Amino acid sequence: MRMRTIVVAALLAASSAVAWPLAAQESRGKDASSTLGTLGTGVPGAIGQGAAQWTRPTGPAPRLPSGKPDLNGVWEHAYVPDMSQTSTSDPSMQKGAGPLPYSPDGRRNIDRYDPAVDGDYTGMCMPFGLMRSMNAPYPIQIMQTDRYVAFLFEQNTWFHVVPFRDTHVADDNPTWFGDSIARWEGDTLVIDTVDFNGYTRLDTRGNPHSTRLHLVQRFRRTNAGQLAYSVTIDDPVYYTKPWTNERTWLLSNGDLIEYSCEENNKDLWEGRVKKWTPPQPPDLR
Repeated sequence: MRMRTIVVAALLAASSAVAWPLAAQESRGKDASSTLGTLGTGVPGAIGQGAAQWTRPTGPAPRLPSGKPDLNGVWEHAYVPDMSQTSTSDPSMQKGAGPLPYSPDGRRNIDRYDPAVDGDYTGMCMPFGLMRSMNAPYPIQIMQTDRYVAFLFEQNTWFHVVPFRDTHVADDNPTWFGDSIARWEGDTLVIDTVDFNGYTRLDTRGNPHSTRLHLVQRFRRTNAGQLAYSVTIDDPVYYTKPWTNERTWLLSNGDLIEYSCEENNKDLWEGRVKKWTPPQPPDLR
């Protein structure tokens, strides 16, 4: 059995400019590197190798027996460590939102974000949260029926199961990945998510969100080998208006492999990763 092992690097970036966090080692052979005490790996905007190792189908998008578009498959996608930025290697694969419309609270939050001082939950192998998992450079498998759609993340072997439902379930127990419901708008799958615990960040850059985040993701299979993906961030605490990031996902002929954040994570075990504690009000409101 193949197994992914991550060694978190603890060397910290000295500049306040955007730094692209990388894991020190990982099984697909990328060079060792390090940054902000967060966990991630890859070249910003790069597509996983699984998308380039075969000739993807180009015919019409397949459909389920129900007639709905069939999104099943393992999908490679761009690594997005900063959702404001557009991929420089291939802008058609990932279009950033541009300068983000921070509220005063949002600007203060991102300006004071410093994992070297305060730690970052990903460096401690805590759940990335929904958006940061979507931004990770590892493939995502979609498993779809007429009742559910499930997202299986190679990143840390996480999953997120979404029912087709008209309304969110009332719950006073917010979670890392939030409460998601699915619906169809024509041939576009819409995933609507609320009820986040406020512990996570949107991306590796540290762009914040509050517990009032409303996340809307849209998936449309444009042909047999591609998905058009967009996500809209609506958070009235940290942003003055909603904003959107767009991407293209590419079908892979590979399978997900096991990923362990904790195994051989000497930086974490030996205390070189700054301990992170959950944020307190006013971050949670």
